[in-house]
Amino acid sequence: MSQEKEKKRRFIDRIRHRYRLVVMNDDTFEENFSLRLTPLGFFILLAAVTIIMTMLVTSIIAFTPVREYIPGYADVGMRRDLIKLKLNSDSLEQALIEQNAFIQNVGNVLKGNIKTDSSQNRPDKSKDYSKLNLNASVKEEALRKNFESQDKYSLAYGTESNKTGISNFFFFTPLKGTITEQFKTSEQHFGVDVVGPENEAVKATLDGTVILATWSSETGYTLTVQHSNDLISVYKHNSVLLKKVGDYVKAGEAIAIIGNSGEQTSGPHLHFELWYNGKAIDPQDYMVF
Repeated sequence: MSQEKEKKRRFIDRIRHRYRLVVMNDDTFEENFSLRLTPLGFFILLAAVTIIMTMLVTSIIAFTPVREYIPGYADVGMRRDLIKLKLNSDSLEQALIEQNAFIQNVGNVLKGNIKTDSSQNRPDKSKDYSKLNLNASVKEEALRKNFESQDKYSLAYGTESNKTGISNFFFFTPLKGTITEQFKTSEQHFGVDVVGPENEAVKATLDGTVILATWSSETGYTLTVQHSNDLISVYKHNSVLLKKVGDYVKAGEAIAIIGNSGEQTSGPHLHFELWYNGKAIDPQDYMVF
């Protein structure tokens, strides 16, 4: 054990021992240069120089165009262009395949070479449909008559006045203002456009129930009210709707605010329509704006 320690100590002393490297003039024996180093210091210096040189060469290869001259390295822009060309070629190939398939199908249609699927429209022969009883039973007929006799879901209340039509109705003007567009069925303009003051309230023309309160890109905020005698009033291009579907409104009650919503408008106004028995009628025949 002591011999091993002795050998280790001698080795450490040997690598720590100083040596002098002298450069002398051969003629005059004059000392021009001298360097004192230990073996340990020499190896450390050699390792440091090696590391520095390695880092320097790696940096030159990684961050300068010199790497392009080394096999295996390529320009980043060139690789990007190659990937783009590859993607474009794949797209062109797929488009060419689809075009050829389309041309082939068109040719088959023109030539009459169309293969039909024999499994289509094949009747199910496992059942005899001719013996099915499609007539309603006694209970079904009773239920149908009972349901049809009820008026629970009808909004066309006031059936007694159906005999006299709507000529005796007193219509409340929904908005006081200036009419800029008349009722013209020939131009598919089934109402009148009324321009009024800004933020003016739009009123219900008669008592009724709101059956539509929605927004669309063409007419903006739109509200529809069902009245008696199968009469319907429509209010379009509002900025705000004050009622929702199912609300019962009185004549003259505020239901919306005048606006400029929707694509079919060029300024704040109310587009007002009246529909009687599924047919558009001119509101100016029944009220003064």
